[in-house]
Amino acid sequence: MTDNPFQSFYWKLAHGRILELGRRGVLMAIINVTPDSFSDGGRHMQAEAAVTAALRAVEEGAAILDIGGESTRPDAEPVSAEEEQARILPVIASLGRQSDAIISVDTYRAETARLAVGAGAHIVNDVHGLQREPAIAGVAAETGAGLCIMHTGRDRQKLADVIEDQFHFLNRSLEIAAGAGIRREQIVLDPGFGFAKDAEENLQLMARFGDLHRFGLPILVGTSRKRFIGAVTGRDPEARDAGTAATTALLRVAGAAIFRVHDVAINRDALLVADAMLERDEQKCARFSARVPL
Repeated sequence: MTDNPFQSFYWKLAHGRILELGRRGVLMAIINVTPDSFSDGGRHMQAEAAVTAALRAVEEGAAILDIGGESTRPDAEPVSAEEEQARILPVIASLGRQSDAIISVDTYRAETARLAVGAGAHIVNDVHGLQREPAIAGVAAETGAGLCIMHTGRDRQKLADVIEDQFHFLNRSLEIAAGAGIRREQIVLDPGFGFAKDAEENLQLMARFGDLHRFGLPILVGTSRKRFIGAVTGRDPEARDAGTAATTALLRVAGAAIFRVHDVAINRDALLVADAMLERDEQKCARFSARVPL
């Protein structure tokens, strides 16, 4: 892939699936099978409720369903691998039977990822960027799963510049992926909005988002209901969907490919408007490539 994020990238996933990225924004629905996620904890703890919410998200426009069994909010209580798997595997299996949607598993554990792909998941979404359990890279390589590699600033000393730190961390993750034999067409990157980043750092990351296209890979963003949106709008997490939709439109124009969100419907509308504008800007791709530093 070139540094032009609006060109087609055919993302290779498990079970022979392929998802085209670049030409239009893609929505990933958050389905937390947890009691303590920061804005929707407990709503989908029962498998039936999680499946119902996921199917509704597909109807509203989600192409990907991201199923997670352990909260990633700061200071969340850790769960065992067994508990995580008991929460998510029945949901993944049921969705595989009831829907043709692409399924992602939100985990950093190699064994959970392996079992999830076996149950029908197509994507592994690792919020630790392969650096907590590097064996998860081997799972993606062996199964052909798509891989979301996320940047995080947790549990380490960050560089002062937000973009320099992205390259510092994610280049190490990409080395792990390459060492495991993962093909680049399996990989999407996530700059990790909200993960050990204060409001100023998140806004800087948005403002300088174009620099990330030097990786030459599609970028997933997860701004949904994050604290920095609350800092700007003054709203509680459940009331941040309009603010989230604003970031979706802005980041789509800046070249983001996938948008991980709680409220699919409002972000679908934001993407429709952004993509309609981009389709009418025939010089967008050429201008974008010209201004992204190499």
